Amino acid sequence: MAALARWCISRSAVVIVLWLGLFAGVAAAAAMAGSAYSNNYDIPGTGSSTASRLLEQRFPDRAGDTDTIVWHTADHAGNDRAGAVHAGSGRAGNDRAGTVRSADVERRMTAALRRVAELPGVVSVTGPYGTDDTSRISADQHTAYATVVFREPAADLGKDEVRRVLDTARSAAAPGLEIEMGGVGAGLTETAGPAHLSEAIGVAVAAVVLFLAFGSLAATLLPIATALIGVGTAYAAIGLLGHAMTVADFAPMLGMLIGLGVGIDYALFIVTRHRRGLRQGLPVAEAAQRAVTTSGRAVIFAGATVCLALLGMLVLRLSFLNGVAVAAALTVALTVAASITLLPALLGLIGMRALSRRERRRLAEHGPRPGTLPCLATRWASFVERHPKVLGAVAVVVMLTLALPTLSLRLGTSDQGNNPQTSTTRQAYDLLAEGFGPGFNGPLTLIGSIDGAEDRMAFTRLTTTLRTTEGVASVSAADLGGGGDTGVITVVPTTAPQSPDTSRLVERLRGEVLPKAEEGTSLRVYVGGLTAGYDDFAAVIVSKLPLFVGVVVALGCVLLLLAFRSIGIPVKAAVMNVAAVASSFGVVVAVFQWGWGSEPLGLGRAGPIEPFLPVIMVSVLFGLSMDYQVFLVSRMYEEWQHTRDNRLAVRVGLAETSRVINSAAVIMIAVFSAFVLSGDRTIAMFGIGLAAAVALDAFVLRTLLVPALMHLLGGANWWLPGWLERTLPRISIEAPDPGRSPLPVPGPRAPEADTAPTPVP
Repeated sequence: MAALARWCISRSAVVIVLWLGLFAGVAAAAAMAGSAYSNNYDIPGTGSSTASRLLEQRFPDRAGDTDTIVWHTADHAGNDRAGAVHAGSGRAGNDRAGTVRSADVERRMTAALRRVAELPGVVSVTGPYGTDDTSRISADQHTAYATVVFREPAADLGKDEVRRVLDTARSAAAPGLEIEMGGVGAGLTETAGPAHLSEAIGVAVAAVVLFLAFGSLAATLLPIATALIGVGTAYAAIGLLGHAMTVADFAPMLGMLIGLGVGIDYALFIVTRHRRGLRQGLPVAEAAQRAVTTSGRAVIFAGATVCLALLGMLVLRLSFLNGVAVAAALTVALTVAASITLLPALLGLIGMRALSRRERRRLAEHGPRPGTLPCLATRWASFVERHPKVLGAVAVVVMLTLALPTLSLRLGTSDQGNNPQTSTTRQAYDLLAEGFGPGFNGPLTLIGSIDGAEDRMAFTRLTTTLRTTEGVASVSAADLGGGGDTGVITVVPTTAPQSPDTSRLVERLRGEVLPKAEEGTSLRVYVGGLTAGYDDFAAVIVSKLPLFVGVVVALGCVLLLLAFRSIGIPVKAAVMNVAAVASSFGVVVAVFQWGWGSEPLGLGRAGPIEPFLPVIMVSVLFGLSMDYQVFLVSRMYEEWQHTRDNRLAVRVGLAETSRVINSAAVIMIAVFSAFVLSGDRTIAMFGIGLAAAVALDAFVLRTLLVPALMHLLGGANWWLPGWLERTLPRISIEAPDPGRSPLPVPGPRAPEADTAPTPVP
């Protein structure tokens, strides 16, 4: 580390140019290659995956992207959704009332649908007019819809082409006639605000916190510049990664969210150590070198822990999550690399300006002075020592209370019914649910694999059975046009796609109805559709979650065991990490599943939690929690090795690290919280969950519960069996700082008997 630091400091211009060149080169390559992200949740071997594959092979006309144009007329009493003009939509007032069968509405919509059919990228438009089929008109005749089939996936068409479809349809709007559009394509037209607004807000808040902590503009900009270069390079690299493996489209944003948080924090730890060296009178180069060789090693350990936790997702063997794991780990790795190479080069470049003007003037007038601890940090450390039982109990109550909503966690995937209320996709979703029933937005597709006339008869008879099945609103006629060996039946549930009752219907079909229909034949029927696919994905995730959590927890315990040579430290860390995860999930459930504040925050209607969220959040949170554990306990461990006084070690460690840990936590909370403004429900879940976890971890667990427990356990914190002590290899997280002298931390009383020095094996 010392040699690397010296090289980077002595050749600062070369290091800066190399990083800028790497960023520019990767960004240019990503721009030329384009993106290739995927949101394919299919898991081979599940019923919904088999149904989707058969549908695509035998009924390709049903497997493409389709959007739905929905129109609605006001009722005669005027007590209707169209009672007021809605900004940005095709909604108008209710000074005209009628039905969708009125001559004026039929004329307007027929002309509009004809123009839509002529637009580039549109294959066909099927509406309710000019046919005997009345299934596209609601029973009250106030809502109707038309299906638009695109030439290729809507994402490949681009926002502008889909926007023309929506605008053309809305050109028929009139007073009392509301026109909305739902589907994948329509979702592309809904912009969430200026690009990267959330990142800019998060970085701006981080800059304010850094300036308050440092008092120097130059020192403030260094962590931000380092993080931006590392994260920017990773963001472009993830685009290239999408061409080599399956990468979800939210992976770049998730990587940016994590990378900005940890990148700024890692740089903060190194810059803080560098500034301490400057205040002690060290030359700039030596202060930067010591900062990298001490705090830099801790940053590498912490970053490696985060990467390993993220890569733990690979044990699940799910292609959808493999790309997310590699993308996030790549982002963390590049931010760590920038922190230990680019940052020391920048520190050497700005020289003494890493200190504020007041600090430079004081250093010139009075010379180097030993560091002093903030009074508040000292008082808090002593306060925790005096009242460990009470404060520990308070912390436990807080964590348990916030974790309670986790007991009602329900996994599923949000759809356009969870979009903000002002969006056209949400309006179309609600209109269809009101006009045709809540299950209309998520029909189940039954695909039958048929072999012979007997199977065809059994499949046809299945429609009669389905019509009398509890939870079924309507059943289509059996379509046997899939080459003669495949049939399709569409089942509309009585409940919404995200309703637990719809999931129970899927279970009933698979467990009771379909086995009876298949009995005595070679017929095999598979259930597909939104709810079936989401339930299958969630079931696979839940079944593999214990293995994943076990691997991540075991890995963290082994690393801490090697680092601190103690049984108690890893066990407490594992318990604290589980507590942070459970409490943060409680916050996510309350906001997104229960809907506490989701609409005012622009996050849409309450709904289930994304199935992959627990896996990714467990990875990230275990890694981030290890960061704070390492920075806090490493200082306590250092003092314990010198004094063998547990109370003094805990008091000194908490007093010396609490300010930098709290500053780092505030920065992470600001960055994560800002991603609520991204307009993406999934990213907002991550943002709120991670912000809550960091807040609880830093301000409740690491500065309250952990030191309280360590005071209560006394010397047992550092116990390790003799045979294990002799067996374990020795590693050092943070090299000793030869320029550091212990800072005096007054204690409230002398050490008691339980903290007497313990013999070293």
